[in-house]
Amino acid sequence: MEIKPGDLHPTNQPGMLVMLPGPPRELRPMFTNQVIPLIRQRFPSPEMFVCRTLKTTGLGESVIQEKIDSALKHLTEAGLEVGYCARIGEVDVRLVARGGLGEKTASEAEAIIRALIEHHIFGTGDETLEAVVIRLLTERKRTVVLAESCTGGYIANRLTNISGASVVVWGGLVTYSNDAKQSLLGVRPETLVAHGAVSEPTAREMAEGARQRSGADYAIAVTGIAGPTGGTPDKPVGTVLIALAAPGKTKVLKPTNPYDRETFKFVTSQQALEMLRRSLLSEIVGS
Repeated sequence: MEIKPGDLHPTNQPGMLVMLPGPPRELRPMFTNQVIPLIRQRFPSPEMFVCRTLKTTGLGESVIQEKIDSALKHLTEAGLEVGYCARIGEVDVRLVARGGLGEKTASEAEAIIRALIEHHIFGTGDETLEAVVIRLLTERKRTVVLAESCTGGYIANRLTNISGASVVVWGGLVTYSNDAKQSLLGVRPETLVAHGAVSEPTAREMAEGARQRSGADYAIAVTGIAGPTGGTPDKPVGTVLIALAAPGKTKVLKPTNPYDRETFKFVTSQQALEMLRRSLLSEIVGS
């Protein structure tokens, strides 16, 4: 359905109700491309309005608020509005400034926030972490291969949802069993016997094996216990190892994600993609 200018005119269409689709993928483009322009045409704003959204990951909402609230106090007292939107694995910081100094105020606030939590800001507006990673890989002409166990291909799914991924994503392997880890990635049997599938040595060998066999610049490997069963006192449910093999070095992260299986997969994928994003940024600045 196309919305025409007369559809929102209260005098030309008395009592008319314009219905919009419910699914976000249908609603968003219609609302952005047709409804918002009509609203602006019919109800022009008397003042300048600036809205910026900073996308963060790795910090909780309360931690971010504690870090930035006092630093922004002089701006909020002058009229800046600061809002937070927390989702699983992410927190949006939204800045709203009105009036003639709106752009200047929003820019000052963004600069202050970036100085305080720069490493946790992965994008702006509607950017997703996977889209940022694909963009960075493309800009640097780098490739990535994925070796997933507990996430079952979820990281590959997120990356390949982005247009252009085929240029930089070499591929992925879901090595759920120990046999698959050995035969497809070259994980040594003695490593699995001595340390188990959910261990730093196994994650390291998974990532290094995937990178060596594929020839990709980067390799991400994940292995963990998604639950609700399978945990032990030494390795409780939620234990996960994330390895990133890069030229000349391999890093291993060991978070604990004690969530339901679906949330566990998303949070783990978020941590893995953020690990890659930071490595790509370090490469860009030469550190």
